[in-house]
Formats: sequence, structure tokens, C-alpha cells
Amino acid sequence: MTPVFANSAWVNAPQAFIQKGGAWKNLALKVRYGLFRHPDHGAILIDTGYTHETTQGPHRGCALRLYTRILKPKLNEMHQPHQFLSQFDLSEHDINYVIITHFHADHISGLKQFPNARFIGCGDAFARIRSNNTIRNLSHGVFTELLPEDFAERFTSLNSLPRSDTSIFDLPKGTDLFGDGTVKSIPLPGHAYGHFGVLFQKEKTRLLYAVDVQWLQSALHGKSPGFPSSLIADDTRQLIASSDIVAHFQSRGGTVVLCHDPSDTPFDIVT
Repeated sequence: MTPVFANSAWVNAPQAFIQKGGAWKNLALKVRYGLFRHPDHGAILIDTGYTHETTQGPHRGCALRLYTRILKPKLNEMHQPHQFLSQFDLSEHDINYVIITHFHADHISGLKQFPNARFIGCGDAFARIRSNNTIRNLSHGVFTELLPEDFAERFTSLNSLPRSDTSIFDLPKGTDLFGDGTVKSIPLPGHAYGHFGVLFQKEKTRLLYAVDVQWLQSALHGKSPGFPSSLIADDTRQLIASSDIVAHFQSRGGTVVLCHDPSDTPFDIVT
């Protein structure tokens, strides 16, 4: 049940923008999303990466168009969901679940492409989104237009799933996503409200997909985000604390994959 990760797009940014004290060299950041097959629940995605719904959708709102112009994500067409899934003899209709680590556009952009999927995520975060007005959601990088119309009916909150009763390498106790101890959510607050990582506990490598706890592996050990990326963080102090937890897990022998780090990992699909 080892996950594989696709790179949906590249976003260019100076290191100093995303890591305090970083160099001014330009980095081509990846935008990963993951796929694994559960023995009982079939094909499952972790987030969706960037897709055409964000960059080219004809009915995009003005704010989403402006967001795209500022960040200028360059889509990787070979790793868009249809092309990526076809490499595993899967289609969008075969995805049974999408685990949503948080609600930023580069993680939910393609949700509308999966008509049969149920969505698993932080219920408190979704409740906040529903109660916020449009301006407040936009200020937190959330574009509700990317959510399917029937999202609420297909959504399962982490709060309704069994809590994990064990901790690996001092990670916070999370939620047992499928009730069999194989895949767990690990709370890693700070980057976004309700942000969590995904732990593959039964893997020999003890793999933690720590998503956006940091954007670079080199920033894991207590580094603050640079400006202007610090403006995106929900809580910078929590982000640094979560980053330290992940760094400790890594120092104990755990394997960490981040969404945006530009370096290749053994779990990345190469085409």
C-alpha cells in the first residue's frame, strides 16, 4: 500500500520568500498529490494538486483569476489526474476517497473531477469555511468555488472516525482513517486551519506525508517562513512547533515527504 506522488505543477519562487533567511535564488517548487490502493477501500487520493479548474476554468471568479496570475502555476500535463491515473489503469470514476489535508486551492483544485469519491478532512475547518464570508475565506486562500456542489453530502469529518491509540516517534496521536491502523491523519497545525499529515504506519519506512508543514526539507528544523509566504500561515508559532515535531520524527528514522520540496523522492512517479 505504498503511496506514489504525482507533481501536478511547478510554481517558481525565490527561496527567501518561503524560508526566512533563505537565498534569493529561484526555486521550481513542486505541487504533489498522492495515490494509494487500500486493500478494502480501493483507489484513494491524497489531495488533487493544481488542475485546470484553477488555472483555466472559464467560470473562475475574479479572485481565483488574480490568484493564478500572481502565482503563475505551470501545470504538468502528464501528471494531471486523468493522465496520472491511467498509468495505473484507473480513471477518475475509480477513486473512492480523496483525503483533503487542508482547503487551499493547490490541494482541492480537482475535486470536481471525482464524481464517485467521498471526501475525508477536518470537519472543524469545513465548518469554519461554511460560516465565513467570501472575503474571509479568500484571505485564508480558500476558494469555495472549487468544491463540488454536493461536497457536504460526500464529506466525512475526521471527528467521526476512530482516534489512534498509539504514537510513532512522538508524533501527535491522530485519527485512524480506515479503522485498520494502516493510514492515519496526524494533526500538524499552523500552515492552515485543520492542516494534517498522513502517516503510513505499516510501511517499513514509517512514511509521513507532512504536506505543507514546511515547503522545503531544509526548513524543517525550526525555520520560519519568509515574507510574503508568512502571510499565508494560519499561525506561525504553531507552524514552527509542527515543523519541529516532523523534524524529530525524521531524526528518529521516519521518512518525510513534503508537498512542495523540489527534490525528487523515491515515492515520486517519474514520466
